[in-house]
Amino acid sequence: MIRHCVFIRFRPEVSAETKLEIYSEIRGLVPRLDGLLAVHVGDNVSPEHDMDKGYSEGFIVDFRDAAARDLYLEDPEHRQTGAKIVAAAIGGIDGIFVYDIEIAGE
Repeated sequence: MIRHCVFIRFRPEVSAETKLEIYSEIRGLVPRLDGLLAVHVGDNVSPEHDMDKGYSEGFIVDFRDAAARDLYLEDPEHRQTGAKIVAAAIGGIDGIFVYDIEIAGE
């Protein structure tokens, strides 16, 4: 399994509604893309908040395998939503942190 973690430093003026729309679009990919298993969205609730480097919100997407992740990355709807995320982030792409973890045995 691949766990695709995306953390975002949203611009202060980005509304809660815009964030919900972005997350809804990501969730909407689940029934369409084979191998996209789950989407988890939320704010950072870590007590180590001083270590989040300003990435206070984000989402995690679970994929069956790397091939399913790669299908997601190339999907036109994902790319449109990705452009919205870049536009909403502080400094554009610099306000986004992506980290993929391969989890064996899942």
